[in-house]
Amino acid sequence: MTTTTPSRGRRRAPTRMERAAGKAAALQRPRVILALLLLLGLTCVMLLDGYLRAEVGGDQRVRDGASASKVPDKVLNGGPILTFRNGKPVTQTIPKKTIVLTFDDGPNPTYTPTVLKILQKYDVPGTFFLVGSMVSRYPSIVKQMVAQGNEVGIHTFTHVDLSYQSDARIKREMEQTQLALAGAAGITTTLFRAPYSSETDAIDNYSYPVYKKLGASGYTSVFVDTDSDDWKQPGVAKIIKWATPSGTSGSSVLFHDAGGVRSQTMEALPQYIEKMKAKGYTFTTVSGAIAKNTSAERAANGTGTGAGTGAAAGTSTGTVEAGAQPSAAPTGAPGGTATGGGQTVGSAVGGTGGTQNGTRRTSVLQGAHREATGMTLYEGKALIYAVMVAEWVVPGLAAGLTVVGVAVMSRFGMMLILARRHYRQRNKRRFSWGPEVTRPVTVIVPAYNEKECIANTLESLAKSTHPIEVIVVDDGSSDGTSEIAREAARSFGMTNVRVIRQENAGKPAALNNGVRSASYDIVVMMDGDTVFEPDTVRQLVQPFADPEVGAVAGNAKVGNRNTIIGAWQHIEYVMGFNLDRRMYDLLRCMPTIPGAIGAFRREAVLQVGGMSEDTLAEDTDITIAMHREGWRVVYQEHAKAWTEAPASLKQLWSQRYRWSYGTMQALWKHRKSLTDKGPSGRFGRVGMPLVVIFQIITPVFAPLIDVFTVYSMIFVDFWASLAMWFAVLGIQLLCAAYAFRLDKEKYRYLLMMPLQQLAYRQMMYLVLIHSSITALTGGRLRWQKLKRTGEVGTPAGAS
Repeated sequence: MTTTTPSRGRRRAPTRMERAAGKAAALQRPRVILALLLLLGLTCVMLLDGYLRAEVGGDQRVRDGASASKVPDKVLNGGPILTFRNGKPVTQTIPKKTIVLTFDDGPNPTYTPTVLKILQKYDVPGTFFLVGSMVSRYPSIVKQMVAQGNEVGIHTFTHVDLSYQSDARIKREMEQTQLALAGAAGITTTLFRAPYSSETDAIDNYSYPVYKKLGASGYTSVFVDTDSDDWKQPGVAKIIKWATPSGTSGSSVLFHDAGGVRSQTMEALPQYIEKMKAKGYTFTTVSGAIAKNTSAERAANGTGTGAGTGAAAGTSTGTVEAGAQPSAAPTGAPGGTATGGGQTVGSAVGGTGGTQNGTRRTSVLQGAHREATGMTLYEGKALIYAVMVAEWVVPGLAAGLTVVGVAVMSRFGMMLILARRHYRQRNKRRFSWGPEVTRPVTVIVPAYNEKECIANTLESLAKSTHPIEVIVVDDGSSDGTSEIAREAARSFGMTNVRVIRQENAGKPAALNNGVRSASYDIVVMMDGDTVFEPDTVRQLVQPFADPEVGAVAGNAKVGNRNTIIGAWQHIEYVMGFNLDRRMYDLLRCMPTIPGAIGAFRREAVLQVGGMSEDTLAEDTDITIAMHREGWRVVYQEHAKAWTEAPASLKQLWSQRYRWSYGTMQALWKHRKSLTDKGPSGRFGRVGMPLVVIFQIITPVFAPLIDVFTVYSMIFVDFWASLAMWFAVLGIQLLCAAYAFRLDKEKYRYLLMMPLQQLAYRQMMYLVLIHSSITALTGGRLRWQKLKRTGEVGTPAGAS
């Protein structure tokens, strides 16, 4: 019997759905770009965070034992303050009975504030040589440090041995630290101490050119006279002993406020200050020591102690020629202007400060500081804000991804346990749904431009072992689908086929038309590109022996699996879809009946209002609606359908984009089930969270796991990261192998799984991110037609 509804002969205007589809298509490309930009932004944040932690571009090499044959003796034997005038080295010693307390490797959020409290308690200034990456991470500490009257210098940005680095890298290390200081405290500095440096006699042929180049740029390099060796954690007594200079010699003393456990340093520092004060020592900064030398030189020359530049040149108080730090900002470094009071030098400069005016004393003790202005200040603040974002985002993502990883592993475990239980339960000899269902059912085939496939579909139905009527609903096809269906039905001798032609209105409308026209109380729905095995319908309808069952999901198989894309989808169908459905079946929260193969009580479909056009995933929509009405939805693994999967990446993207977006629409539509009571509330509080967590949230964040993995392979530990990746792959392979075993599939397709993880899975993630952005930006997407080849014929040929 054939029923037709003639269409108009003239060319019709585009429908509302077609206009909406065209509008949505025009909006998709910007959303794809937005998704890629989001991923790129997160990658940049990770690289910045890795750079700050010396994971990106880190260099752990430290030069030791190199020759010093090219280093002038007056430098090797000179004082700890080194400058260059017209290319010639000039050194200065620390005045007698004067201590310059220097601290390396900070700031540290635990120890540096403690040091600052100790210095403030004893009214003692310090000179802190700061690592730029740490400055950018803890700017408030640096701001407090400067405000308290301490002096700061550069200790590079990533704490690398500059003797191994190129000129470009050296320049970058200095400039980035200057920017960090500008952003944190509004200043730049002319002081520098190289990582891994100590006394001047340790300068070698490789490090000396670095100091010379930096000196030519206006930097003052600072070394040590006395090293506390506190990093060795030798005990408080030894730290104090090793930090004490001999006799009445002045000394640049090295402590550490970061770079390891510094609890012994924190205990030793106040005792050391008390001891040195008791011996008559005063404390100052590097600039204070230079100013003291300048003041002493003027007094010796009879020029008095009047106003002068705190950075003026003078001769040393020792046997080596002395010089002072430059008064201008270093050449090539972020610029600035000298702080206002830096012109004052008094006879008490460098003392403990009790008799000096606070502002004047501070300006002298911070003579190396320059006020950051202009672009230097703005770029510095931008760096601080960027680091702040990275400091919040990366740890947050790491914590989130840890949760996601645990969730994914838990899901695998839960799937394996419940899938095994489901299989054993449904394959027991004594298992039965009830009395065998033998009454006829209606098979509805919605078709839109399915000329390549519709004949194969009807041929498979002609071999059905269960009594059926077939209703083909042609949704306004323009390729002769309805004529081909009629001809196929005649050639196969099928008198039980009706072909209904309607104006193009979409798949939900076609299915509703079929339900209204159905003669029987059970309706089976399949796609126009799908073929059934002879026993499929009989197996599919048996669960309806249980009066609580309102719908049944069948076992969809990929027929065109002999291509790479087909094989990838085959693995996904067997592992993901079918294992998931076994789990959801036992939990009584099946979220989706596949459009390729599903059966419904006609009564239940009409009760929930039929197939809704509110979403693109009408199959998910109606499945959730049936749960909310109290119907049970089950999975029948023995009812198999062979479908033609998309053959190109473009078609695959289009299909999965529609599925993902439609699922989000359906979940949002039924969000009230979260607070409902009864069956609706059960799905809302069990099924809804599972779908949201494992089908939306987890896949959305999954690309970041891969990004972190690649990042770790490149910048952290390649072999450990690779081993972890293979471990996860092994777990997935185990789950897939078990799924293949349950479905009695051939294992050879699992050879494609590593490549699937590298390529196919990434595409699926991007599709989901694309869908999420579309949903969040309020985009709309209508039903899309995929190009079919008709290569899926009989089920035997698909195996």
